[in-house]
Amino acid sequence: MKIAILSQDSSLYSTRRLRDAGEKRGHEIKVVNYLRCYMNITSHKPSVVYGGKELENFDAIIPRIGASRTFYGCAVVRQFEVMGVFSANESQAISRSRDKLRCVQILAREGIGLPVTGFAHDTEDIDGLIETVGGAPLVIKLLEGTQGIGVVLAETYQAAKSVIQAFRGLNANILVQEFIREAGGADIRCFVIGNKVVAAMKRQGAEGEFRSNLHRGGKAEKIKLTPEERSTAIRSAKAMGLRIAGVDLLRSNHGPVVMEVNSSPGLEGIEKATNIDIADKIIEFIEKNVESGNNRDRIQF
Repeated sequence: MKIAILSQDSSLYSTRRLRDAGEKRGHEIKVVNYLRCYMNITSHKPSVVYGGKELENFDAIIPRIGASRTFYGCAVVRQFEVMGVFSANESQAISRSRDKLRCVQILAREGIGLPVTGFAHDTEDIDGLIETVGGAPLVIKLLEGTQGIGVVLAETYQAAKSVIQAFRGLNANILVQEFIREAGGADIRCFVIGNKVVAAMKRQGAEGEFRSNLHRGGKAEKIKLTPEERSTAIRSAKAMGLRIAGVDLLRSNHGPVVMEVNSSPGLEGIEKATNIDIADKIIEFIEKNVESGNNRDRIQF
């Protein structure tokens, strides 16, 4: 097969692993900086142009779209879909998962466990918003934040009010969520491919840090999931329409709750923590879907 990896940087661990895994399985792999692509949008012969040449005869693409580049990245993915190319994750699902508010609303509709979450526009409604999630301590999240950036733990009512006022003063959209104290600064990353959780790791935040992101000094170890956690991860990915996803869970007193569903989950931390060749499993998944003709004739935009 001929597979394009849509990535801004060919030296990134996840990009390198996917390229190597694809080549090892005998495929032709091309890393494409999607920001350098431009598109010919026509009903006669739609195309994607990169480096002055049309990207033709690709069987599949693997989107590795940066959070800050979602709009343009999804436009490129969508163009490949118009051309009949199989995408490991479809553009609509990527866009849906990147909108934190839309994500929690969809998960709530599906009855999936979530922290109590509030959203408001006017600062005059702060008191009611804080009460909605059970008061302080609580977590305040920027809708556009990634890798733990823009996530604040407000330990008191006054601190929560001040942070919310500051963010809204900058016209930043935020979510307010209950603080799951019993999680102890740890979360679980479940890596979902298709209808299976192929790997899972526990991420423990650094001393004095409630965020468990590995980019912020957290540590990771392999973990065994409960049946409920496994089911929650699979249902969450399916609800978002993602074929490949990283689902982040917290262990709460009332069962697993979902914090985030990531459409471009990194491979480095979880491969090293679990010793599972996830890149190979992704390529194998793509092979099976392309061979079975799992390409939609019409993509829902």
